[in-house]
Amino acid sequence: MRKLNIGLTDEQRQGVIDLLNKDLADAYLLLVKTKKFHWDVVGPQFRSLHQLWEEHYQVLTENIDSVAERVRALGGYPIGTMEGFLKVASLKEEGGTVPTATGMVSRLVEDHEQVIRNLREHIDQSSEKFHDEGTADFLTGLMEGHEQMAWMLRSFIEGQELQSDGSQAIGQTKTPVGV
Repeated sequence: MRKLNIGLTDEQRQGVIDLLNKDLADAYLLLVKTKKFHWDVVGPQFRSLHQLWEEHYQVLTENIDSVAERVRALGGYPIGTMEGFLKVASLKEEGGTVPTATGMVSRLVEDHEQVIRNLREHIDQSSEKFHDEGTADFLTGLMEGHEQMAWMLRSFIEGQELQSDGSQAIGQTKTPVGV
């Protein structure tokens, strides 16, 4: 790692770089899963999921590039191999069978939620442990993007009938949405 004078010690920068490389690895595995499901989805939801996942993998590709560039800006080098990604990623590869469309959505929701939990932890560590508010802010933006993608995916599998007043129909009673 090259000596930089940006207000962070070498140890602080290396700590943040390690966090970012974990986030990079998870993003790359999530990209691969999203693309694979984009290619393999079948059934009545094909078109909507195919298009949604194309949007998601384009966002993930941009995020991956941004994370790698943040690592470089801090004087480090991003992981750039699948072997390296698999060593540090918290997500697991999707192998073997091709799930149903709903199964694909559920698996992607789980992965996005894992990434969100990791990012929350990395935001705290970046700020509190390594005193790098720039990286904490950067990771907050990434987290918000994953929250939106997870919400879109959850909305696909959580669809319920709503009353005209915005409440959900549960038996004979009405429950306001969000309660």
